Amino acid sequence: MNSSMIRFILGNILKTEAALLLLPCLVALLYREPEGLLYLPVAAAAFLLGLAMTHRKPASNVFYLKEGCIATSLSWIFLSFFGSLPFCLTGEIPSLTDALFETISGFTTTGASILSDVEALSHCSLFWRSFTHWVGGMGVLVFLLAIVPMSGGSNINLMRAESPGPSVGKLVPKIRYTARFLYLIYLGMTALEAALLLLGRMPLFDALCTAFGTAGTGGFGIKNSSIAGYSAYIQWVVTIFMILFGINFNAYYLLLFGKIKQALKMEEIRYYLLIILVSVGIIFLNILGICANAFDALTKSAFQVASIITTTGFSTTDFNLWDESCKIVLVLLMFVGACAGSTGGGIKVSRLVILAKTMRKEFMSYIHPKSIKKIQMDGKPIEHEVVRTVNVYFITFMIVFVLSVFLISFDNTDLVTGFTAVAATINNIGPGLELVGPSANFGFFSPFAKYVLMFDMLAGRLELFPLLLLFHPSIWKDLFVYKRSMYSRKNQS
Repeated sequence: MNSSMIRFILGNILKTEAALLLLPCLVALLYREPEGLLYLPVAAAAFLLGLAMTHRKPASNVFYLKEGCIATSLSWIFLSFFGSLPFCLTGEIPSLTDALFETISGFTTTGASILSDVEALSHCSLFWRSFTHWVGGMGVLVFLLAIVPMSGGSNINLMRAESPGPSVGKLVPKIRYTARFLYLIYLGMTALEAALLLLGRMPLFDALCTAFGTAGTGGFGIKNSSIAGYSAYIQWVVTIFMILFGINFNAYYLLLFGKIKQALKMEEIRYYLLIILVSVGIIFLNILGICANAFDALTKSAFQVASIITTTGFSTTDFNLWDESCKIVLVLLMFVGACAGSTGGGIKVSRLVILAKTMRKEFMSYIHPKSIKKIQMDGKPIEHEVVRTVNVYFITFMIVFVLSVFLISFDNTDLVTGFTAVAATINNIGPGLELVGPSANFGFFSPFAKYVLMFDMLAGRLELFPLLLLFHPSIWKDLFVYKRSMYSRKNQS
């Protein structure tokens, strides 16, 4: 295992985070908040450690998917730890466990919070909290690849380890340019949403934080009422952009280069939009009688469906009070998730489409045993390897989910709370039902349960396997063997 390359990547991640930690300092300067000064020592510590880790360049730039997964998992853990320290130093979240929970929730774009009064935070902390969504939405290593020159042809393994969905490829010949192109689209859409929110007379600070939360499909609100206190225009802008950020970014690349027919052929997007329309229709008809009028019912149903399926987690109403059929629809949407290659979480629409087609193929083999038919997606046959990985992912997901529900059951919470708390964290959504509903928070869980849920947030964002690899004994054995071989080479030379 190329441990020197892993160290080099982690060092660059820390230096990048050090630069990002200066942004809340600027916000504190504008609002004259003393809390911003406490972000500086954390930025300095991250920079110095990062500098020490990148002082010596790796002997080899080549690394494989295994190293990519390890580097990705450790990067998110390092990033979350250092990102949580300002909350502790300012005293706004004194407990390290709670600060870590809030920060992991931010970077993984989950949006689950332990805070009962969000508005008590300083502007700089509110900004950092929301900005973690924006950084984590597209991926911290994609961000690193876009801004830091890294040689070697193995960078695709970093992208594959971090990007959501069954497969990841290059949009342009060089992976660095792919990362840059993705971030240009991401930045452009974020800026457009912020501009439209400003047109709706939303304050600049609110517009930026809301755009960060929407773009990363994270859902940290800066108000205790989330988005409920804003106008219907603002709610519709957020609704539309939540749906847009839940679409595979490859589609935007194709549209920008005039490949409209190719973009329209993407089955996953058609199914994604169809699921949204059907879900909005079901909930709209169910809540029509308890809303002020039909437009209010449509606004609330569209907003919550978009928020849950894209795993954003914003809310405009306490859907915990809706009838059971509405809540069941929302819980199902938690697992469906957004499109692959988007900033959303969940199992992903593409995986569910592949699973459905696999089931259909299996049924047809019973009717026509001698028939040989390949599963197709977007008019192209799906390789058996992709089908296999989707099946394995689904099985692993269910095992981790069931085990997590069992582990947090020791907190003696009711089944709906425990079930939806895990569903909301592993799918990176935020709010669940009952005690973790949109008007509640996760602060009541024990430290043990919080660490289980933190693991779920990281596992869900990293598509399970990169994080699970850290627990495999052979990984650490390979690392030890590599270090010993490098040490013996030094002695011989």
